[in-house]
Amino acid sequence: MQVILLERVAKLGQMGEVVNVKSGYARNFLLPQKKALWASPANLAAFEQQKAQLEANNLESKKEAESMAKKLNGQKFVVIRSASDSGALYGSVTTRDAADAAQESGFTVDRKQVALIAPIKYLGLHDVVFTLHPEVQATIQLNVARSVEEAELQASGKSIQELAAEEEAAAEFEIQELFDDIGGAANEDFGDDERPAPRADSDNDGDDNN
Repeated sequence: MQVILLERVAKLGQMGEVVNVKSGYARNFLLPQKKALWASPANLAAFEQQKAQLEANNLESKKEAESMAKKLNGQKFVVIRSASDSGALYGSVTTRDAADAAQESGFTVDRKQVALIAPIKYLGLHDVVFTLHPEVQATIQLNVARSVEEAELQASGKSIQELAAEEEAAAEFEIQELFDDIGGAANEDFGDDERPAPRADSDNDGDDNN
């Protein structure tokens, strides 16, 4: 099935091109999103009449997108979520969460602009792409952590595995210190006066019998 692209569509073509697509893709995505028109003679004629205006509108929206991309690109947002000790999230971070994180920092974006291949299901640092315009993208970083403190440690370059290992080592050190303190206290309480008297020499016992 042939359609006329009204804007650039990744891996498909540029504005004004007539391309072949699957009918389901056209009905479910391209046409509802107003990214294309059926390639009928009437639509082709209409597009030619509107082409100059469409190109001007596209250029204006592209400039706006480029301006936002300069501000958004490289931004880092923290998302707090519950997770297991292994770092697996109880749930997931979705396109809505990514958009909400950017919006909370003052960026006007929509979840439909988030190019997330699959929901994020683990703690850590994750790069997420925002498609602000068919020809403009910005990449941000989501720092998914269980607390603000953990997010700061992750931002410093430590992985969840390293953090878990450090916590385990710290716990073992505290336990060892506790045992050392208990042992030291026991030695102090056991003074010389309380030590049991030495047993009589076995040889002396024999002399007394003689």
